Amino acid sequence: MITVYGYSVSGNCHKLRLLLEQLGREYRWIEIDSSKGESRTPEYLAKNPNGRVPIIELEDGRVLAESNAILCYLAEGTPFLPADKWQRAQALGWMFFEQYSHEPYVAVARFIRGWTPIDSPRRAAELPRCMERGNQALAVMEKHLSEHAWFTGPDYGIADIALFAYTDVAHHGGFDLTLYPKVSDWLARVRATSGFVAMPDPAPENAALLAASSA
Repeated sequence: MITVYGYSVSGNCHKLRLLLEQLGREYRWIEIDSSKGESRTPEYLAKNPNGRVPIIELEDGRVLAESNAILCYLAEGTPFLPADKWQRAQALGWMFFEQYSHEPYVAVARFIRGWTPIDSPRRAAELPRCMERGNQALAVMEKHLSEHAWFTGPDYGIADIALFAYTDVAHHGGFDLTLYPKVSDWLARVRATSGFVAMPDPAPENAALLAASSA
């Protein structure tokens, strides 16, 4: 059985839980609250010197980091990763897009609003750029979805899971998803897939900060 080390309210970690649940795979989850420094302990750094979640650990002790690499590993040989060479490359392209053009802005805006103090300098310094670039990413997704139902190819798969995790909570970062009706429809399709599980709500203190940020 594989072991997942993850922070449940992290989109990068929830990707793995969603895929594992939809695959029907058994796994063990060890909660690592990276917001409280739990991914920087000597014990954790021995497993992942980069000090980030998630990672998976196999029964033989091998460790794999980076959420989208883990998605590819878990999905190998399943319908969640296309067998067709071109469709697989398209799926990987969207997963690279998620990590380089989407997550650094949509996820970071969420973190700033819910995991930093109201008077944090990061709010003025970083949020405007996060909002600008995050909306650009959502617009790219909207354009794609005007002609396609999914991001992994003709069917739902790991590129959709990768993009879903933080898009579904983009409102936490201040993004207005009503501006992106195709994205909203796609989110609903993902939620309707078999075995779907939602990301847990943030802890009360983070939820309070998110509420205060949107007030």
